[in-house]
Amino acid sequence: MDNYTRISQEEMQKADKILQNISNYYYSKMVGQVQLGTSLLVTLMCNGHILVESVPGLAKTTAAKIMTEAVDGTFSRVQCTPDLLPSDIIGSQIFNYSTNKFETKLGPVCANFLLLDEINRSSAKTQSAMLEVMQERQVTIGGERFEMPEVFTVIATQNPIEQEGTYLLAEAQLDRFLIKERLFYPNTNEEFEILNRIEQDVFSSGQSVATIEDIVFVQNLTKRVYIDDAIKQYIIKIIDATRKPAAYIGPQLAQYITLGSSTRGAIALMEVSKAIALLNGRDFVIPEDVKKMIYSVLRHRITLNYAAVADNIISEKIINQILGAIPTP
Repeated sequence: MDNYTRISQEEMQKADKILQNISNYYYSKMVGQVQLGTSLLVTLMCNGHILVESVPGLAKTTAAKIMTEAVDGTFSRVQCTPDLLPSDIIGSQIFNYSTNKFETKLGPVCANFLLLDEINRSSAKTQSAMLEVMQERQVTIGGERFEMPEVFTVIATQNPIEQEGTYLLAEAQLDRFLIKERLFYPNTNEEFEILNRIEQDVFSSGQSVATIEDIVFVQNLTKRVYIDDAIKQYIIKIIDATRKPAAYIGPQLAQYITLGSSTRGAIALMEVSKAIALLNGRDFVIPEDVKKMIYSVLRHRITLNYAAVADNIISEKIINQILGAIPTP
């Protein structure tokens, strides 16, 4: 901690105001879905990517669009279909007959916020086109590299129940998402409020409450949040338990795990923990910050086998057992 520069009170207050403005804008339009709101905000703070999964009609696309409306940045939306080509997303070279030269035309990927609606409807070839842009934040067209904006977040949605005309996301693709969030049906009171807000037309576009510069400031501040070595070791043990489950949670549950989390999962857990700490007005991470969104960070990084599906074992149960087996620092 000798080289650690404390975040000043003024910086904390500025960050809190920015985050509060974005959060207030989100909840002025959205009803419920608190976990999704937090996940979208944390993804923004970490400059990462998020995968949102639910049955149709639960406002996945609406929530993504509302969160991006709050920030005065560029927004692109791609409706994924089986015939969507990689060039439809990243762009291509087009021959200009007036100049007799090829010109590069960038696709919708070059935006601050990219919404890939129903990503699992696009083919594996198109999905793979997003691997480079999500990890390296660049695209290569005709041997030329094009950098993405400094603030670049992919918000992808998928429907888990339909199989016809869909393609499962590969593990390498899933691992690029900082967070995977699942949505569930609203309760009756929330649904009543949704109908009222539809009547009041609150979902029409509003005025942004933050700038890209504000987001960059918050992202840089998130990186400066202090995390002790003991917390890092705690994260490492959690990740190690997903790879060697039998040693932590016993062979009965371990038999359901095919693949554990990658190192990218450990990095994601650390970054998300820092964001949670900052959201709670702290410039240091505590163990509860690690636990707060651990399902969202690890649920898509623990691969279960068919026996788990047959026995109704879900990744959240595995994560619970791992947390119970590892002492909290």
